[in-house]
Amino acid sequence: MNDIDRGDMPLMDNTDKVLLNRIQSDFPITSRPYNSIGDDLGIPETEVMDRLIRLKNLGFVRRIGGNFVPGKLGFVSTLCAAHVPEEKIGEFAQIVNQFTGVTHNYQRDNRYNVWFTFIAPSREKIIENLLLISEQSGVVEIIDLPATRVYKIRAQFDLE
Repeated sequence: MNDIDRGDMPLMDNTDKVLLNRIQSDFPITSRPYNSIGDDLGIPETEVMDRLIRLKNLGFVRRIGGNFVPGKLGFVSTLCAAHVPEEKIGEFAQIVNQFTGVTHNYQRDNRYNVWFTFIAPSREKIIENLLLISEQSGVVEIIDLPATRVYKIRAQFDLE
């Protein structure tokens, strides 16, 4: 079968695959990017948005947004690892995600079970925010691993 499916109903058709390929690394920077994508794919802007909402709800799309190199914008970044009691993971993640500098937040299977990345205008701001996260959550064991060298790996998944 050519479509990704579960039983009788396909979850992703060929248009979805072309759409996902298109947005991974070639997202248009225009006032109406979904219209531009639709023009390229031969479908209406509303269909592009409906498809992306459906794919996000199905878990194929995590987020749509820009990725920037913090240092080139005058920012600093850090990777943080927290030891969070199992029963507090959900609450901790909600607190962490309230901070605009958090770009990733994920659970791991080890003592340091919640990891997140943080970008801010200065190390002082990161330290200040980590203290706030600790105060608000009650989690005191948060390791701050500032980036000293940045490696970017471009991940492009060809779905066609």
